Amino acid sequence: MPKGQPSVVPQDGLTTRQRRNRPLLMVHTGEMKGKSTAAFGMALRGWNQGWNIGVFQFVKSAKWKVGEEGAFKALGQLHEATGQGGPVEWHKMGEGWSWSRKAGTEEDHAADALEGWHEIQRRIKAETHDLYVLDEFTYPMKWGWVDVDEVVETLVNRPGHQYVVITGRNADQRLIDAADLVTEMTKVKHPMDAGQKGQKGIEW
Repeated sequence: MPKGQPSVVPQDGLTTRQRRNRPLLMVHTGEMKGKSTAAFGMALRGWNQGWNIGVFQFVKSAKWKVGEEGAFKALGQLHEATGQGGPVEWHKMGEGWSWSRKAGTEEDHAADALEGWHEIQRRIKAETHDLYVLDEFTYPMKWGWVDVDEVVETLVNRPGHQYVVITGRNADQRLIDAADLVTEMTKVKHPMDAGQKGQKGIEW
């Protein structure tokens, strides 16, 4: 795809403009870091376009304050105050979710993840957000907490003009097959391999 030109033009009956503006289902997977970071970069560009951004984190602890969370909450406040960019919602399991249970057993976490997914389904049906970042959502699918076929059906048949990006290792092949854009982060080298711990501004 040199200079942004597609290598093939599909015979789908769509105009170039229609095809360019078709909302995408995207997956960032693989063993290396950067999957969530790349998704948040997309969300940043979407915010700049005035999109309504919804971030839903499925694995990270509610106590873990990642740098992007603070930045996007500030951007949401900027939008409310000035109208610049778009609105932002950021949700983590165990923080701000009315359906979340107390931290406990795997069954509790599984129930939280499933109800979280059901809430996202409701929002997709209502066309609430322009871009959904489902961060580390591959794990609830891998662990059997959420039905993969149901996820694929919901996302493939989503109404309106809604973009979705899913991050996490070991993405299910059914999700990969359904997606429009799939990126695999492959590790070449990482400082942790040499015993160096994560750093502020790099890992969080």
